[in-house]
Amino acid sequence: MVGTAADADELLRHVDERLPDVVVTDIRMPPDFTDEGLRAALQIRASHPTTGIMVLSQHVQRRYAVELIADNPSGVGYLLKQRIADVSTFCADLVRVADGGTVLDPEVVALMITRADRDHASGRRLTPRQQQVLALMAEGRSNAAIAERLSITEKAVVQHVSHIYDHLTLPPSTDDHRRVLAVLHHLSR
Repeated sequence: MVGTAADADELLRHVDERLPDVVVTDIRMPPDFTDEGLRAALQIRASHPTTGIMVLSQHVQRRYAVELIADNPSGVGYLLKQRIADVSTFCADLVRVADGGTVLDPEVVALMITRADRDHASGRRLTPRQQQVLALMAEGRSNAAIAERLSITEKAVVQHVSHIYDHLTLPPSTDDHRRVLAVLHHLSR
Protein backbone atom coordinates (compact mmCIF):
# COMPACT_ATOMS: atom_id res chain seq x y z
CA MET A 1 0.00 0.00 0.00
CA VAL A 2 1.41 3.36 -1.01
CA GLY A 3 -1.11 5.67 0.60
CA THR A 4 -4.60 6.58 1.70
CA ALA A 5 -6.70 9.56 0.71
CA ALA A 6 -9.32 11.52 2.62
CA ASP A 7 -10.99 12.89 -0.51
CA ALA A 8 -10.95 12.66 -4.31
CA ASP A 9 -8.44 15.50 -4.76
CA GLU A 10 -5.96 13.82 -2.44
CA LEU A 11 -6.53 10.51 -4.24
CA LEU A 12 -5.72 12.09 -7.59
CA ARG A 13 -2.54 13.67 -6.17
CA HIS A 14 -1.40 10.33 -4.72
CA VAL A 15 -1.93 8.58 -8.04
CA ASP A 16 -0.02 11.28 -9.95
CA GLU A 17 2.88 11.13 -7.50
CA ARG A 18 3.10 7.41 -6.70
CA LEU A 19 1.70 5.66 -9.80
CA PRO A 20 0.19 2.65 -8.00
CA ASP A 21 -0.62 -0.61 -9.76
CA VAL A 22 -4.21 -0.47 -8.56
CA VAL A 23 -6.43 2.07 -6.80
CA VAL A 24 -9.23 1.06 -4.45
CA THR A 25 -11.85 3.76 -4.01
CA ASP A 26 -15.36 4.17 -2.74
CA ILE A 27 -17.83 5.70 -5.15
CA ARG A 28 -18.84 8.19 -2.47
CA MET A 29 -16.08 10.35 -1.01
CA PRO A 30 -15.89 13.62 0.89
CA PRO A 31 -16.82 16.36 0.73
CA ASP A 32 -20.27 15.70 -0.79
CA PHE A 33 -20.46 11.89 -0.55
CA THR A 34 -22.14 11.62 -3.95
CA ASP A 35 -19.99 10.25 -6.78
CA GLU A 36 -16.63 11.91 -6.16
CA GLY A 37 -14.81 8.57 -6.02
CA LEU A 38 -16.30 7.46 -9.33
CA ARG A 39 -15.36 10.75 -10.99
CA ALA A 40 -11.82 10.39 -9.62
CA ALA A 41 -11.67 6.80 -10.92
CA LEU A 42 -12.73 7.93 -14.39
CA GLN A 43 -10.13 10.70 -14.31
CA ILE A 44 -7.43 8.23 -13.24
CA ARG A 45 -8.43 5.91 -16.11
CA ALA A 46 -8.04 8.81 -18.53
CA SER A 47 -4.70 10.06 -17.20
CA HIS A 48 -3.15 6.75 -16.06
CA PRO A 49 -4.64 4.02 -18.27
CA THR A 50 -2.32 1.30 -16.91
CA THR A 51 -3.45 1.85 -13.31
CA GLY A 52 -6.10 -0.65 -12.28
CA ILE A 53 -9.24 0.72 -10.64
CA MET A 54 -11.33 -1.13 -8.05
CA VAL A 55 -14.46 0.80 -7.13
CA LEU A 56 -16.50 -0.17 -4.09
CA SER A 57 -20.13 0.70 -3.53
CA GLN A 58 -22.76 0.13 -0.89
CA HIS A 59 -25.52 -0.22 -3.51
CA VAL A 60 -25.85 -1.60 -7.02
CA GLN A 61 -25.67 1.23 -9.54
CA ARG A 62 -25.81 0.03 -13.15
CA ARG A 63 -24.87 3.48 -14.47
CA TYR A 64 -21.63 3.50 -12.49
CA ALA A 65 -20.56 0.10 -13.80
CA VAL A 66 -21.37 1.13 -17.37
CA GLU A 67 -19.35 4.35 -17.00
CA LEU A 68 -16.35 2.41 -15.71
CA ILE A 69 -16.28 -0.21 -18.45
CA ALA A 70 -17.64 1.83 -21.35
CA ASP A 71 -14.40 2.77 -23.12
CA ASN A 72 -12.11 0.01 -21.91
CA PRO A 73 -13.05 -2.72 -19.44
CA SER A 74 -9.43 -3.76 -18.85
CA GLY A 75 -8.09 -3.17 -15.38
CA VAL A 76 -11.45 -2.32 -13.83
CA GLY A 77 -13.36 -3.72 -10.88
CA TYR A 78 -16.72 -2.77 -9.40
CA LEU A 79 -17.74 -4.61 -6.24
CA LEU A 80 -20.34 -4.19 -3.58
CA LYS A 81 -18.73 -3.56 -0.20
CA GLN A 82 -20.09 -6.78 1.29
CA ARG A 83 -17.83 -8.72 -1.15
CA ILE A 84 -14.64 -7.51 0.49
CA ALA A 85 -15.41 -9.44 3.68
CA ASP A 86 -13.95 -12.50 1.92
CA VAL A 87 -10.40 -11.18 2.06
CA SER A 88 -8.73 -13.89 -0.03
CA THR A 89 -11.28 -13.45 -2.86
CA PHE A 90 -10.96 -9.68 -2.66
CA CYS A 91 -7.17 -9.89 -2.85
CA ALA A 92 -7.43 -12.23 -5.87
CA ASP A 93 -9.83 -9.73 -7.49
CA LEU A 94 -7.34 -6.91 -6.86
CA VAL A 95 -4.56 -8.90 -8.51
CA ARG A 96 -6.83 -9.61 -11.49
CA VAL A 97 -7.61 -5.89 -11.89
CA ALA A 98 -3.94 -4.93 -11.47
CA ASP A 99 -3.09 -7.46 -14.19
CA GLY A 100 -5.57 -5.85 -16.59
CA GLY A 101 -8.57 -8.07 -15.91
CA THR A 102 -12.15 -7.11 -15.19
CA VAL A 103 -14.07 -7.85 -11.99
CA LEU A 104 -17.78 -7.07 -11.77
CA ASP A 105 -19.91 -7.92 -8.78
CA PRO A 106 -22.39 -10.72 -9.60
CA GLU A 107 -25.28 -8.55 -8.37
CA VAL A 108 -24.23 -5.75 -10.70
CA VAL A 109 -24.02 -8.17 -13.63
CA ALA A 110 -27.44 -9.63 -12.80
CA LEU A 111 -28.99 -6.16 -12.70
CA MET A 112 -27.34 -5.19 -15.97
CA ILE A 113 -28.47 -8.35 -17.74
CA THR A 114 -32.01 -8.06 -16.41
CA ARG A 115 -32.16 -4.47 -17.60
CA ALA A 116 -30.63 -5.29 -20.99
CA ASP A 117 -33.01 -8.22 -21.47
CA ARG A 118 -36.00 -6.06 -20.60
CA ASP A 119 -34.94 -3.11 -22.74
CA HIS A 120 -33.53 -4.81 -25.83
CA ALA A 121 -34.63 -7.56 -28.14
CA SER A 122 -31.08 -8.95 -28.40
CA GLY A 123 -31.31 -10.16 -24.81
CA ARG A 124 -34.52 -11.99 -25.48
CA ARG A 125 -32.86 -13.95 -28.29
CA LEU A 126 -30.33 -15.44 -25.89
CA THR A 127 -31.31 -18.69 -24.21
CA PRO A 128 -31.28 -18.83 -20.41
CA ARG A 129 -28.00 -20.81 -20.54
CA GLN A 130 -26.45 -18.24 -22.92
CA GLN A 131 -27.51 -15.51 -20.51
CA GLN A 132 -25.79 -17.41 -17.67
CA VAL A 133 -22.62 -17.75 -19.76
CA LEU A 134 -22.73 -14.06 -20.70
CA ALA A 135 -23.19 -13.09 -17.04
CA LEU A 136 -20.12 -15.09 -16.05
CA MET A 137 -18.20 -13.60 -18.98
CA ALA A 138 -19.18 -10.16 -17.64
CA GLU A 139 -17.75 -11.13 -14.26
CA GLY A 140 -14.46 -11.74 -16.06
CA ARG A 141 -14.54 -15.54 -15.82
CA SER A 142 -12.57 -17.80 -18.16
CA ASN A 143 -14.21 -20.60 -20.15
CA ALA A 144 -12.82 -23.12 -17.66
CA ALA A 145 -14.28 -21.20 -14.72
CA ILE A 146 -17.63 -20.84 -16.50
CA ALA A 147 -17.70 -24.58 -17.24
CA GLU A 148 -16.95 -25.39 -13.62
CA ARG A 149 -19.54 -22.96 -12.28
CA LEU A 150 -22.30 -24.24 -14.59
CA SER A 151 -21.24 -27.91 -14.41
CA ILE A 152 -20.84 -28.17 -18.17
CA THR A 153 -17.87 -28.88 -20.41
CA GLU A 154 -15.55 -26.21 -21.75
CA LYS A 155 -16.60 -27.28 -25.24
CA ALA A 156 -20.22 -26.45 -24.34
CA VAL A 157 -19.11 -23.05 -23.06
CA VAL A 158 -17.28 -22.38 -26.34
CA GLN A 159 -20.46 -23.28 -28.26
CA HIS A 160 -22.58 -20.97 -26.10
CA VAL A 161 -20.08 -18.14 -26.52
CA SER A 162 -20.10 -18.68 -30.28
CA HIS A 163 -23.91 -18.47 -30.33
CA ILE A 164 -23.77 -15.29 -28.24
CA TYR A 165 -21.42 -13.73 -30.82
CA ASP A 166 -23.81 -14.77 -33.60
CA HIS A 167 -26.86 -13.34 -31.80
CA LEU A 168 -25.06 -10.07 -31.18
CA THR A 169 -23.70 -10.03 -34.74
CA LEU A 170 -20.05 -9.84 -33.68
CA PRO A 171 -17.96 -11.31 -36.52
CA PRO A 172 -14.39 -12.53 -35.99
CA SER A 173 -11.86 -9.71 -36.00
CA THR A 174 -8.13 -9.32 -35.51
CA ASP A 175 -8.64 -5.81 -34.15
CA ASP A 176 -11.34 -6.42 -31.54
CA HIS A 177 -11.80 -8.76 -28.58
CA ARG A 178 -15.24 -10.23 -29.23
CA ARG A 179 -15.66 -11.49 -25.67
CA VAL A 180 -15.31 -7.97 -24.31
CA LEU A 181 -17.46 -6.51 -27.09
CA ALA A 182 -20.22 -9.05 -26.39
CA VAL A 183 -20.33 -8.09 -22.73
CA LEU A 184 -20.20 -4.36 -23.46
CA HIS A 185 -22.75 -4.56 -26.26
CA HIS A 186 -25.25 -6.46 -24.19
CA LEU A 187 -24.78 -4.78 -20.82
CA SER A 188 -24.23 -1.15 -21.70
CA ARG A 189 -27.41 -0.68 -23.71
